[in-house]
Order: sequence, then structure tokens, then C-alpha cells
Amino acid sequence: MFEAIEHWLERRHIQQMGFIRADWDAANADWPLLARYSETERDELFELSLRFLVHKVFASGRDFELTGPICLKVATMACVPILNLGLNWYDGWQTLILYEGDFRPQRPYRSEDGVTHAVGPGLSGEAWSRGPVILSWDAILHCGPHARSGKAGNVVIHELAHKLDMLNDGANGAPPMHAGMSAQHWHDVFAAAWQQLQALAALHHPMHHAVLPIDAYGLTNPAEFFAVCSETFFEAPHTLKQALPELYEQMCLFYRQDPAAAGV
Repeated sequence: MFEAIEHWLERRHIQQMGFIRADWDAANADWPLLARYSETERDELFELSLRFLVHKVFASGRDFELTGPICLKVATMACVPILNLGLNWYDGWQTLILYEGDFRPQRPYRSEDGVTHAVGPGLSGEAWSRGPVILSWDAILHCGPHARSGKAGNVVIHELAHKLDMLNDGANGAPPMHAGMSAQHWHDVFAAAWQQLQALAALHHPMHHAVLPIDAYGLTNPAEFFAVCSETFFEAPHTLKQALPELYEQMCLFYRQDPAAAGV
């Protein structure tokens, strides 16, 4: 009974928002990634995006004006990773805060030279454990297969990958495994890929960014490695599959998608 009431309330809220499929198509017209999905899959993604908007709160940072198209685009990018997982994978948090540009966290920050600053450097995205996801709209506009100096980038997918990762003992690069997946095998594959790219980066330093298949920021720690690999998995799947086929296979099993198979 309670599920029926929740479903009724959800449908009512969706109707009250007033978005139609044409609005969703227009908001995402400049995101070529969606071309790899079938019409049926796009219908499902449209529906999932509306449900995401119902269950999450979009808040403005520094009075940035949040329009319908902006919210639809962010919701769509957020829902691509969970298209075959389900909205419940985003349970446990509620709010997305959008700034027009990069934002500076109001907390002490120690730079590489050891100096402590009152606020941190400008960020394009951040995900808090059981807290909000914070995003830069300008960074979202620059998402794509060549977003970061020629590397795939999608700040929404990146930060939402952190949220998925956090479901399993915090952000450590190992999200919850599905039935039939092996946590040990996941660890072994990701550790081998990490070591492979670290060696490649060391060999070509300081020009390592040009030769890496993913953004070099992914080599910061295991959590960032998973998040950056997730960006690449969706925005440049052929690149990831060619460079790290075993890791790509694990990502296919986790996200229950095979983006390279679409040929786009």
C-alpha cells in the first residue's frame, strides 16, 4: 500500500513539473553521448531523469539561476550511470548545489608547499559523504570526450561515481559488487591498471598527460581513479577498452552497460 502511495505521489510531482519529452531532447541536444542509446533506452532515461528531479533538491550557489533545461541536463547526466542500476543507488543524499563557475570550499587548505590557506582552490565538482553534490555549470558545459586537455571528462558522472563508490565503506575505488562479481578480482584488475598507468606516467614525465588514456587526475588515489575511469567509460569508451580491456570489462559488469558496443 505504501509503495502504491509513493508511486502516486511521484507521478503527481512529475506531472506538476510539466516537462515533456521535447524539453528533455532540447536540453540534451548538444550531448552526443545519448546517440548510442536506442529510442527505448532514451525513453527510460527521460523517465529516470524526471524521477531524479522529484527525489533530489537542486539548490543555487551564489544566486545562479537554475532553469528547467539546466536541471534536465544535469539530471540526465546523473542518471546515465544508473540507467540499468536503478534510482535507489542514489539513496542516502538529497541535494545538488550548482554554481555558475568554479567554487571555493570555505575550509582550510594546505598547498603542496606546506602553506595553509583559509579557503581551498577553485573546484568544478565535489561530493560529500551522505551530503550534497556540488557542481560547476561551466564545467558541465565543457563535458565530452575531449573535455580536459584532450581527455574525456564529465564532472557530473565523476561526482556521481563518487556517490556510488561511497556506498561501500567510503570512497575507496570499490563500489558495491553485484551478484556474480568478485570484489577480489575487481581489486586485482584495478590495482594492475593503476600500476600500469603509474609506470607509464613516470616514464613520460613531465609530458605524461599526453600519453595516458585517462585524465592524469585519476592517478591521485583509488577513489579518483574509479571516478575518472567512469567518466572515460561513458564519454570515451573505446579509448578505455583499448587501453585497459580488463578494467573496461569490470566497468561493464558494474554499470551493466557496454557503451563501446554501440559504435558511437
